[in-house]
Amino acid sequence: MQDVLSEWRPVVDETIAEILPRVIDDAFLSDFFGDPTYEYHSEAMQRALADPIWDLLDRGGKRWRAVLFLLIVDALGDDPEEYLSYACIPEILHNGTIIVDDVEDEASMRRGEQALHHGHGTDIALNAGNAMYFIPLKIISRNSADLSPQRQLDAYEMLTHELNRTHLGQGMDIRWHNQKAVEVSEDQYFEMCACKTGCLARIVARLAAIVTDQPESVEWTLARYAEEMSIAFQIGDDILDIEHTLDEAGDFGKEFGNDIREGKKTLMVIHAAENAHPEQAARLEEILWAKNNTDEEILEAVDIIQEAGSLEHARRVAQDLAASARAHLGDLDLEPERETHLKEFTRFVIERDA
Repeated sequence: MQDVLSEWRPVVDETIAEILPRVIDDAFLSDFFGDPTYEYHSEAMQRALADPIWDLLDRGGKRWRAVLFLLIVDALGDDPEEYLSYACIPEILHNGTIIVDDVEDEASMRRGEQALHHGHGTDIALNAGNAMYFIPLKIISRNSADLSPQRQLDAYEMLTHELNRTHLGQGMDIRWHNQKAVEVSEDQYFEMCACKTGCLARIVARLAAIVTDQPESVEWTLARYAEEMSIAFQIGDDILDIEHTLDEAGDFGKEFGNDIREGKKTLMVIHAAENAHPEQAARLEEILWAKNNTDEEILEAVDIIQEAGSLEHARRVAQDLAASARAHLGDLDLEPERETHLKEFTRFVIERDA
């Protein structure tokens, strides 16, 4: 799977650069956004849009959402190269949500460097992140794959529905972050993931089905596959944060335990609050609620999570979700080798090490 990602990532980046160039001028602005009523100021838009967006994109990221879109298109029997611009839609959206989430979470770092709102300013970061929610609509209206008007409308309606749901998930996450007590059920956590992370994956799957003119039954089966895989991905992400904490503890100059420092109510925290000794559960809440934590407190929280069996519980849940996602593919008539690639994706999201 790493080879597939490595093969497609440069192609995806080149396509994003065609959609939103690194250097923008009046000609691009008029072509992409329409003629100005009076006069564009391209230098201001360069500094406020292109620069921060490419600052983030150039830091890395596996582009797995875009690659997954292309693999689904291929598995459905179409040529993925014909839909490269559409593959960029979930990737642009994902990076836009990252910028906004970092502001809302008061994050200090992103992909090894300071979060965009620290380097470019909160106002520029929010504007750039929000702009990335709307650029994908221009991709659909420009219609590089010559979709029928009905398919264009289907794509628009799907995007607005799923993007609305992402804010439900973010709203839940923010609320939980802003309260001390861990009063969240596992099902509520899964729903938060299904909205916040799952909707972007559902966009990948549903868009691939829409542009290739698939029946609704195929679209919704693929959506379920992608949603369950994305929840497994989020749980895997939370597990990685704990594992990196254990690996990096004692490494001078390295901050670790980011999820605990941010007070996130992960599946492991929810499980530990239910299953740890009441005194330990209360102590975990205190650590998560604290404005600042020492390294020792971070490791204390990790110990509570491990002793409650919460790390292993999260691994089992992620593996079960990934297996369920794979099972959905059996309901579709896919080319066997392509189906194997899609199944491998469900393993990659929970077995990766970064």
